[in-house]
Amino acid sequence: MTTFDSSAPLLPEILALHGKWRAAKDAVICGAQRWNWAEFCAANHRFAHGLAAHGVQPGDRVAVVMSNGLPMLQALYGIMAAGACSVPINLSVSDPALLGMLEDSGAVAVVVTPDQLQRLLALGDALPAQLQLKVVTGDAPEDWTAMEALCAGQPEHLPPLQLADDAPLNIIYSSGTTGLPKGILHTQRGRRDWAYDLAVSLRYHGAARTLLTIGLYSNISWVSMLCTLLAGGTLVVSPRFDAAESIDIIARERITHTSMVPIQYQRLVEVLKTRGGDVSSMHAMMSCGSPLHEGLKRDIFDCFPCGIIELYGLTEGIITTLEPEEAEGRWASVGRPLQGTDLCVVDDAGQVLDANQSGEIVSRGRISMPCYWGREKATAEAEFIDTQGVQWLRSGDIGYFDEQGYFYIVDRKKDMILSGGQNIYPQDIEAVLVEHPAIDDVAVIGLASRRWGETPVALVVPVPAADESAEALCAWANGLLGKQQRLAEVILVEELPRNPNGKILKRELRASYAERRYE
Repeated sequence: MTTFDSSAPLLPEILALHGKWRAAKDAVICGAQRWNWAEFCAANHRFAHGLAAHGVQPGDRVAVVMSNGLPMLQALYGIMAAGACSVPINLSVSDPALLGMLEDSGAVAVVVTPDQLQRLLALGDALPAQLQLKVVTGDAPEDWTAMEALCAGQPEHLPPLQLADDAPLNIIYSSGTTGLPKGILHTQRGRRDWAYDLAVSLRYHGAARTLLTIGLYSNISWVSMLCTLLAGGTLVVSPRFDAAESIDIIARERITHTSMVPIQYQRLVEVLKTRGGDVSSMHAMMSCGSPLHEGLKRDIFDCFPCGIIELYGLTEGIITTLEPEEAEGRWASVGRPLQGTDLCVVDDAGQVLDANQSGEIVSRGRISMPCYWGREKATAEAEFIDTQGVQWLRSGDIGYFDEQGYFYIVDRKKDMILSGGQNIYPQDIEAVLVEHPAIDDVAVIGLASRRWGETPVALVVPVPAADESAEALCAWANGLLGKQQRLAEVILVEELPRNPNGKILKRELRASYAERRYE
């Protein structure tokens, strides 16, 4: 009996087949630059072979410190084709955080764009010792390799690797903090399955033309990228977000899909209300990163005939979606679990709760991360084992579901701030502030921002007799913090509310200052 290979291809092979059978179709576009699928795959494969020629092995980590553009796409998917593991880094993090991520990931190579080169050069000897290959997309200074030279003369076919399903594909550090955030590991099979499941829920298809406006280091961008490329569609990449320009791109490129954070949709709505625009090509849009408030959600439905799919999710692999057709009457809901994913809600004692009872959301399914990179303790803390011995992944978020199975988020269990779709951890900002000799006590909370959704604000108890002004303390702190961590304000207070165990009651602080609004 004749048998045929029925193993499921992984992403590098799937994309290479698109390069064969969709060769002349647009794959990626950035301004006037365009690569069809044959060109895109050839570029990726040359980079993959170039990495191997310079000693990068399958499974090695390669850091990506790059701004949006075709070179960043080539780097990310070339690393994937090489069987290596990309570590895309948020460009807004502080230098200590950048160094921490390079060290923590064990990256043996780094790829940068010219706008990031001076930053890396300035770090000099502080760069981790294991960083043996440094690549720049442009003229290379001493000890660096030009990306063009690395790719020159390399083959255009996919490297003949036998990748294991559980081989690491990328590590996402989802928080731009001064401390060391956890690296979230995704495998070759995990990312493929994640893309398949999301592509169904977010309505991707081979004719998709997807606009990317967020940094390609973000997991939000990875949603759009992998869903589109898996289906053989076309990516249209913006170097940065500009609302009016985005409306123009939608009309000019006949964009069908996009993924953005709420504040971006707010800007798009403002442009459409002010000057109009042709958005008739839009087929499906996804919002994530922070809650879509009802007023904005209704505005989006008024301006975009396709409506919007709200996604609640964690990079670790917990996802719900609310279909546009189901939004009416449940505007505050984040929808139901992604197909193939199961969720439940548990109390502090680990008991599974019924409908309309609030507790921590936990999840299980094939899209869950295997672990935090190199963090056994953190991985164990994220695990929940139910009474049947089944393993679930903790979200750290408090929510509930109704009788129809629609989920609602009540609060964030760990006081995380969501600013512009990025996670900000108050304790990392507090760790900087307490170093100032004029500060006796401090708590950082997130308050409403028109531009970012939320923004960090510090409540500071000064040392007795200290004469530092709130403005001076804010300027000092912002000089040390990462771009997205910077404080909107420092507020001087006499004391901070605490419970009997000494824990600061941040919920009370948020309620006390809830009327404040920032730009």
